[in-house]
Amino acid sequence: MMQYQNGSSGLALSPLLINGFLPFLVFVKIIAGLCTTRTCLKAQDKAETVIVDGIRLGVFPDVVTYNTLIDAYCRFVSFDAGYSVLYRMREAGIIPDVVSYNTLISAAARKCFLSKSLDLFDEMLQRGINPDVWSYNIVMHCLFNIVKPDEANRVFMDIVLGEFWPSPATYNVMINGPCKNGYVNNALSLFRNLQRHGFVPQVLTYNALINGLCKARRMGAARSILREFREMGYEPNAITYTTVMKCCFQCSKFEEGLEILYEMRSKGYTFDGFAYCTVVAALIKTGRIEEANEIIEQMQSNGIEPDLVSYNTLINLYCRQGRLEDALKLLDEIEKEGLECDKYTHTIIIHGLCMAGNFVGAQQHLNYMNTLGFGFNLVAVNCILDGLGKAGHIDHAMRLFEAMEVKDAFTYTILVHNLCRARRFLSASKLLVSYLKCGFKILRSTQRAVIDGLISIGFTNESRKLKSKIRLARFLH
Repeated sequence: MMQYQNGSSGLALSPLLINGFLPFLVFVKIIAGLCTTRTCLKAQDKAETVIVDGIRLGVFPDVVTYNTLIDAYCRFVSFDAGYSVLYRMREAGIIPDVVSYNTLISAAARKCFLSKSLDLFDEMLQRGINPDVWSYNIVMHCLFNIVKPDEANRVFMDIVLGEFWPSPATYNVMINGPCKNGYVNNALSLFRNLQRHGFVPQVLTYNALINGLCKARRMGAARSILREFREMGYEPNAITYTTVMKCCFQCSKFEEGLEILYEMRSKGYTFDGFAYCTVVAALIKTGRIEEANEIIEQMQSNGIEPDLVSYNTLINLYCRQGRLEDALKLLDEIEKEGLECDKYTHTIIIHGLCMAGNFVGAQQHLNYMNTLGFGFNLVAVNCILDGLGKAGHIDHAMRLFEAMEVKDAFTYTILVHNLCRARRFLSASKLLVSYLKCGFKILRSTQRAVIDGLISIGFTNESRKLKSKIRLARFLH
């Protein structure tokens, strides 16, 4: 078969296209194939060139062709490139439709151009294009993301009272959105109302509600919804399990979280790197170092490439085990992988050095951080302060405290507790008073430690005076 090589597109076009007989569907498929190629601008340029070649040869694109191009530019090039296709459509005499605008509104929302999404919705209305339920869903999603739940709810009522029938995606948005905005009760109430009216929730709906309840730390309600989820005949997926497991760990319910982990593993589910790290961090907190090692080995055997969060978790594990050399080697490995250590990475190392009693090394690493441009790291300095106190170097800790230009509530709490540990209760009391004058909130455990300490050494009057000052500070602040 004779082939015609078009100089502009670089594509071989058959005689059928030359003579205008190529079925239009095939033409659209060529455009779609080029547009879904992830070679960024070159493939999309070729797609546009094919459109030009087609017009020259009598095969004219329609709105579907251009919508395919808009989607490709938005996904693989930029939002602006996708938006510019609207102008070329109008130049070609093709009027954009609701799909054109929905594609752009979705793309803007994906890239967090939320106000742009809302502007596009207004533009669509001004041009006389009627939105569909998908358009409204995107707008509600954007309004929830910019924390305008009342406006999102008004849009929802427009759908319910208007000509559209809400889709399952609409209900998912209306459950997920309030959860993200902290209105979990509203989401739960809507969920129950929908169920009473015959709505059958999807896995995505349950996951959204469980996630919202977990973020609100309503562990009991989340577990209850999970049970209902199973009773409805659904099988929780990896996202469901991981969400509830993370919530358990955040609520310090480590045993419950680990139960979910073991159930998840028994069902053959795997997790992403972040979930693995969450588990490892929880195991480290509960002192289950051997199990943490097993999870790390499992992560590596499953071929999950470690990211910086994974490395930080592993460094923390090594520091807890006293394997400082292994922890420091990982810093080199991070650089070899093309990653950059963050402030948290260095803070873990400093904490590890303090745990090992190497305060000179900790200070040197803190200075090294400054040379890297991280600036002052209060968390790291607090680690050194705490390490010195716990190691019995309380005078050194006091000198460091006095030299610190920036202090926070943790700084004061650390030193007060360490002064109490050293039975220097009068010094702890004076520090607590200055702590009050700075307007910081005092933990009850900190107050109790100092007051009980003063009483134990016979300074009952001082303990009474301190109680009065604490009450006055509560009244003033």
